[in-house]
Amino acid sequence: MTIQLPGADGALRTYEPRTEPLAVTPGTPFTSRTVFSAAHVVADPFADVSPDSPAAVDWDATLAFRRHLWAHGLGVAEAMDTAQRGMGLDWAGAAELIRRSAAEAKAVGGRIACGVGTDQITGGTLAGIRAAYEEQLALVEESGAQAILMASRALAATAAGPEDYLEVYGHLLRQATEPVVLHWLGPMFDPALAGYWGSADLDAATEVFLEVIAAHPDKVDGIKVSLLNAQREIDLRRRLPHGVRCYTGDDFNYPELIAGDEQGFSHALLGIFDPLGPLAAQAVRILDTGDTAGFRALLDPTVELSRHLFQTPTRFYKTGVVFLAWLAGHQAHFTMVGGLQSARSLPHFARAYELADGLGLFPDPKLAEDRMKTLLALYGVTR
Repeated sequence: MTIQLPGADGALRTYEPRTEPLAVTPGTPFTSRTVFSAAHVVADPFADVSPDSPAAVDWDATLAFRRHLWAHGLGVAEAMDTAQRGMGLDWAGAAELIRRSAAEAKAVGGRIACGVGTDQITGGTLAGIRAAYEEQLALVEESGAQAILMASRALAATAAGPEDYLEVYGHLLRQATEPVVLHWLGPMFDPALAGYWGSADLDAATEVFLEVIAAHPDKVDGIKVSLLNAQREIDLRRRLPHGVRCYTGDDFNYPELIAGDEQGFSHALLGIFDPLGPLAAQAVRILDTGDTAGFRALLDPTVELSRHLFQTPTRFYKTGVVFLAWLAGHQAHFTMVGGLQSARSLPHFARAYELADGLGLFPDPKLAEDRMKTLLALYGVTR
């Protein structure tokens, strides 16, 4: 069987899908790395909503996908950028997602960390921003999940300089009951976060970030860095206080960063591990045995797919993630909250399908092929 896929030039090319998926099975917990997958949300396709409406979520399918990740040993990073936080999922929806996912994690023994932000406000004063953070931190801690202090659009818009970041984060870290993960999300993921930590100069911003950590090392479990710059992450990782972990959020360079070097390594908190979950878990278990070459041999070939999904504009990578979840049979439809299924082109989808199929990511390759042909037909490809 073959399928006709459109390229970037508009011409159709013939592709022959594989017939068998990659053989992966759930296994023992990881021993060498802590690994979180940021997880997407599944929209309710029958809800009568518009892109501007509050998100209508299919809770059963959303939680089922989290059980899939936990079954393979991955932790779930909940209510993060991958869940369309601030791009279709508002704070009310995120709060419900946190409550439900944390309860599900407790029921199945899964690890979970949840995003804490300020998206119930759009701006205001530093006092208002602190209060917004506090509200979300309290909910996450009450749910029993670990907190991830996310970058705040409101703080980026309001802060006069580095001292405001130091004040707000210091206040929150003093309040936190358990060590948190600090999240530095670059402007390629969210343009509203340009100049975070008080400077557009990344070297100057790094110094402020490290100052926040150094002042409260006992309250920082780790940092999650999403700057898509491997060397910058390595340099930052080597300067962290003892006991503070680096969770890579670099969806371009994750194999080398997780593998590490003679001076250390990164753990992982990655959006690309949503579609790569079982394969990524198998790779980490290989790494657990000390076989770095085997880990790289399995994970390196996935980078082309990840770079494709996260290509500019990077913030629309969520569309490709949900598209692959549909093809893989994790949900019955390709609909997204906020109508974000329209954010990528047909040639983009075609290449994502081809790369994912080549990796053996689809548990049922025939189902994925049939669904890809359905999408192609909707776009007018009839042969």
